[in-house]
Amino acid sequence: MRSRKINSDKKASLIAKISKDHKAQDVVVLDLRGLSSVADYFVICGGSSSKTVQSIADECGKAVKDSGAVVHHIEGYREGLWVLLDCGDVVLHAFHYDSRTFYSLEDLWADAPRLTV
Repeated sequence: MRSRKINSDKKASLIAKISKDHKAQDVVVLDLRGLSSVADYFVICGGSSSKTVQSIADECGKAVKDSGAVVHHIEGYREGLWVLLDCGDVVLHAFHYDSRTFYSLEDLWADAPRLTV
């Protein structure tokens, strides 16, 4: 069976959509192309509880795998305060509301264009 390849634009859109579908709040997609070698996009979102944050990460991980892409690494899942889902060229940062305010990734990457989701 031939594997399907999903480009980073579609992957970021997919992750943003799945996040919204699973109660993510304030979903932001940052275009890091030309600004970072870490990833093409960060998808940043918030959840009202640790369980919500974990659910967002679970569902996004499933959707990425179903699309034929790979989830390389997951961090922070157990605590559910900041779950990082590394999908190679796209990274999901799913935060518990208080952690998102504290770390303020959007401010750290203020030069990155924001995409409409």
